[in-house]
Amino acid sequence: MQNSGIEFLSHIKPAEIKIALFDFDGTLSLIRRGWQQIMIEFMVDTLLKLDSGETARELHEVVEDYVVRLTGKQTIYQMIQLADEISKRGGTPLDPLDYKKEYHNRLWDLIEHRVEGLRSGREDPENWLLPGSREFLDELAKRDVKIFLASGTDAEYVIDEVELLGLTPYFSEGIHGARDDYHQFSKKMLIDELFRTYQLQGPEFIAFGDGYVEIEDTRKKGGITVGLASNEETGFGINEWKRKRLIKAGADCIMPNFIAAGKLLPILFPKG
Repeated sequence: MQNSGIEFLSHIKPAEIKIALFDFDGTLSLIRRGWQQIMIEFMVDTLLKLDSGETARELHEVVEDYVVRLTGKQTIYQMIQLADEISKRGGTPLDPLDYKKEYHNRLWDLIEHRVEGLRSGREDPENWLLPGSREFLDELAKRDVKIFLASGTDAEYVIDEVELLGLTPYFSEGIHGARDDYHQFSKKMLIDELFRTYQLQGPEFIAFGDGYVEIEDTRKKGGITVGLASNEETGFGINEWKRKRLIKAGADCIMPNFIAAGKLLPILFPKG
C-alpha cells in the first residue's frame, strides 16, 4: 500500500522504539554517490588485463552481479571476490586490501571536490543528505531513542563524513564502519550486540538502510525494517532495483527518502 511516499509491505505492530540503527551511504549520505560505477569500472579494467577472451560487456555483467550482491557488506568482501575472479581466470591476485586501496584512490578522484567543498563550507551539507534525514533524526532524538550508525565503508571515512554533514551529535551512541581486520566487525555482530546489551524485544529495534544486510539481519531478530529505495542522483523517487532487493530482504516498508517518515512516528511511538 502506498501512503504519502511510504509503501507498507507488512503490518507494523505498535511499539516504543528504544534503539535505531542507520546505514550511511545511500541511506543518509549522498557524498559517495556513484561509488558502484567506480568500483565496477576498476574491476572490469583489472580483469580485462588477464586476456581471458571475455569482452568488457561480459566482464561488466559478472562484476556487476557480485558488486550488487555484496553491497552493504564491508568493501573488502567485494575485493575478495575480485581476487577469486582473477584466480578463476588463471591470474595471480594481489592481497584484497591492495585492491581496496586502489578502489579508494579512484573513488577519491570522484568525491574529493565534494568532501573538500563540505570541509571548506562551500558546499551546503543539506545538498548531500537524503531529503528529510536531519528532521527525522531530530524526531528520534526528541523521543530519547538511542541512535547508532553502521556502514560497510571504512570507519575513518564514515566518522569524517558524518561530521562534515553535521550529523555527529545524533550518533553519540556509536558510529561503526569497516576495519582492515574485517573479521572484527559486521552489521550482524553489532545488531546481535545491541540486542544483548539492551535486552531488546524485537519491535523495540528499528533499522534503516538501502542495502539488504541491515534489513535481513534485523528481520531475523524480529526488529522493524525500513528500506530506503533511494534515487541517489535526485534524492527523490524510487530506485526500483533497490526496492525489489529490499522487499526480498524483508523490509516492512519502503520509502524514497525521509520526507514522509513522519507518517511512521505514530506507529513507532503510539504513546506520542
